[in-house]
Amino acid sequence: MLSKYKIPCIFNWSGGKDSALALYYCLKNPEFDIKYLVTTMNDGVNRISMHGVREELLIKQAESIGIPLYQIRLPEMPGMKEYDDTMKEHLQKFKAGGVSHSIFGDIFLEDLRKYREDRLSENGLKAIFPLWKRDTTELMNEFLHLGFRTMIVCTQHHLEQLNGREITKELISSFPDDIDVCGENGEFHTFAFDGPIFKNRVKFNLGDKVFKELKKPKDENDNCFSEAPVCEQKMGFWYTDLTACE
Repeated sequence: MLSKYKIPCIFNWSGGKDSALALYYCLKNPEFDIKYLVTTMNDGVNRISMHGVREELLIKQAESIGIPLYQIRLPEMPGMKEYDDTMKEHLQKFKAGGVSHSIFGDIFLEDLRKYREDRLSENGLKAIFPLWKRDTTELMNEFLHLGFRTMIVCTQHHLEQLNGREITKELISSFPDDIDVCGENGEFHTFAFDGPIFKNRVKFNLGDKVFKELKKPKDENDNCFSEAPVCEQKMGFWYTDLTACE
C-alpha cells in the first residue's frame, strides 16, 4: 500500500538529457511532489550555466513540462565560496517552504555526489539520484527508445565535430572511444526539446557556433563555474546558439 505522504522536492534542471530522463522517472513515482525546476543561470549573459542555453528556451521547456521554474542567478565566473553562499541562501528558502529533498540527474561522479550531499545536509535537506550507477549506454538507449530528443549544444574543445547535432543512434556510433556516451565526464552538454515529459515539442532555430576560452583559475577559490568543488582545467568549450521560434 502506497503512503499518502508525498516527499516535497525540488528538481535540479539543467535542461539536458540526464535531467530529462531523471525527471521522467520522478514523475512516474507517486511519492514525489516536485515543487520547482531549479536552474542556475549565468546572470551576465542570461543563459543556463555551463550549457549556454538562452533563458527563453529554458522558460519554454518549463512551460511544456508544467512545473514552476525557479532561477538562481550567478555571475559568469563565481568562486566556490560565492557559489556556495548563493546556493545556501536559496536552499534555506526551500527548506523554510517545506522542501525536504533535492533531485539530481548525476550518474557516477562520486566526488560531485558527496559535494551535493554535504551542502544539502548543512541546510537540512537530502539528495535523490534517480539515475545513480546506471550504465550510461543503457540510459542513452532508453532515452532514445522513450522518444526523447536532444541537441548537443556545448562540447569540450576537442569535440567540436559533435556540436550542434541531435543525438541519434547513428551519431552515438561515431563517438570517440574515450568519451562517455552520456558525457558524464563533462565532454558535452545537451538541450532536451521533445519526449514524454513535454506536452509540446520545444521549437528552436539553430544559430552560430562559437568558441569560448576557459582561463586557468588563479587558486581554488577562483574556479570557473562548476557545481563540483573542483573544476578541470580545459582550453575551452564550443557552444551552438539556439534561439526560440513558434
